[in-house]
Order: sequence, then C-alpha cells, then structure tokens
Amino acid sequence: MDLSPEDIAMATEDRGHIIETPTEARQGERGPSVAMLMIVSTGLAVLILAAIWFAFFRV
Repeated sequence: MDLSPEDIAMATEDRGHIIETPTEARQGERGPSVAMLMIVSTGLAVLILAAIWFAFFRV
C-alpha cells in the first residue's frame, strides 16, 4: 500500500488558510487533568513569588 505525502498529511492549505476537518481541529487534550495542571501550577507560582517577596522585600 503506497501512500503519497498528500494522503498522509492531515491539514491542507488553501490560499494561505489551513483547512482541517472538525475531527482534526478537536484533537487537543481537554478535561479535568489540564484544568488541574493549570490551577496547581498557578498556585505554586503564587506561593513561590510570595515566599521570595517575604524573604527579600518586606519592610
């Protein structure tokens, strides 16, 4: 079974615009794991910045 590069490519380009099927466009990961990652990483960033501020910039 020989496939050309055009058969393998998922997205196509038409006059400078990328054309994808709805299924291809929805391939990004969603769900609670991504939301939890964002919440935890933002919380850790706030805690680290607060610790730095209290350690070095308190008057």
